[in-house]
Amino acid sequence: MELFPKAVYQTQDWYRRLTVPQFTVVTGLLVILIGTFIISTPICSSSKVGFWEALFTSTSAVTVTGLSVIDIGEELTTIGQVILAAMLLIGGLGLMAITTFLQGFVVKGTELRCRLDRGKTLDEFGVGGVGRTFRGIALTAAALILLGAAVLYLFGFNDIPNGRDRLWASIFHSISAYNNAGFGLWSDSLQSYRTNWVVNLVIIFLVILGGLGWRVTSDLWTNRKQLHRRNLSLHTRLVIRTSFVLTLIGALGLLITESLSHGNFFSKISWSERLISVLFESVSSRTAGFTTLPLSLENISDSGLLLLMTLMFIGASPGGTGGGIKTTTLAALMAATRSTLRGQKDVIIRHRQISDKVVLKAVGITLGSLLFVLTMTLLLGISNNFGEENSFSFLEMLFTSISAFATVGFDVGVTKQLGHFGQLILIIGMFVGRLGILLLLSAIWEAINRERIQRQNRIGYPHEDLYV
Repeated sequence: MELFPKAVYQTQDWYRRLTVPQFTVVTGLLVILIGTFIISTPICSSSKVGFWEALFTSTSAVTVTGLSVIDIGEELTTIGQVILAAMLLIGGLGLMAITTFLQGFVVKGTELRCRLDRGKTLDEFGVGGVGRTFRGIALTAAALILLGAAVLYLFGFNDIPNGRDRLWASIFHSISAYNNAGFGLWSDSLQSYRTNWVVNLVIIFLVILGGLGWRVTSDLWTNRKQLHRRNLSLHTRLVIRTSFVLTLIGALGLLITESLSHGNFFSKISWSERLISVLFESVSSRTAGFTTLPLSLENISDSGLLLLMTLMFIGASPGGTGGGIKTTTLAALMAATRSTLRGQKDVIIRHRQISDKVVLKAVGITLGSLLFVLTMTLLLGISNNFGEENSFSFLEMLFTSISAFATVGFDVGVTKQLGHFGQLILIIGMFVGRLGILLLLSAIWEAINRERIQRQNRIGYPHEDLYV
């Protein structure tokens, strides 16, 4: 009789010993596994969806990527689509936020230092209440999703005659757009609505707001009556400016590259359709994954693909529903480069000095992400040359690797044709990309070298110059 209580205590002790990065990884894996078992049941999917297909779909949903090896609208039942939407909400509203919220129940008696550590997982600076923060995130998301769904139902998806089907399509795509997921109920994404300005603008609106991050939307709402840049934080101003510049560069770049290439990307569409299409693709490429134009090596130029890969790799903003290395990481690296060229000792952004810790973190995120994407591409290349039925070009493999790691969901026809080994690489890439490369490495490092970390924190080392 005492064995069960003893096992419970041992489990509680095991959870208490987990650091925040380790707890986040464990929770993410549990959510994916639970979603896999639910989706694979007959009540949620057809007989074509086995355990492997359910695992890939569940991982893509929790990581809000959008890559899929099944047809969501055809092979998932209505219940399965509802479960998928729930997983999009779990992953999009922030696996980090939910993990932190749950950890308050598991780890009892947490001290101030632990609470501060958990706050960093939420991308919060300070000792704000986790419950209050999570409620704010949830309420903001609910309001925007419902608003987007209402507009899509009334003015967007008017071609769907059945009211219930139109309502569900509006809700599902609104959830998917705000969470930067890219999942759609139709196999061609939103290509049927390329000329529908309402659908295009609503999706763009939701994707941008979801990708900006909780801190930015909260800052804008707090200063809504006196919306001046002096009242906004440096983080908010930097995120908005960088996001605007990237969107503009992406739209103009695609318009120029595809117009000059005379390819199939802009074939037989008017200039007004080209303008809304390049704006849509530019916004969607930064981790949303929706598309109104067919993506393939035959339809888009190499220059256009390179531009999309750059935007995908940068991604959304910290605390948002998107992936990538984040806009602020890019801004910090650009500021560090500018300071180096000017011979300045400190990194300055908008008359504010950025700490060396932030710059080092930006370098670590970028370098770690780049190495991980290259490793994914290398492994896909190995699977491409050994044991795979289909052969893919280097550009296709690199594009797919970035799309998975940055949780974008753009596909040039590679994902469904990969074997299980190749799809496993994408599964790992999606999971690592959503959690963040530094958080995952931190979880592994802390598990292996806990005592060494504690000892190194008390050791100082002599300085020496290094020529670079």
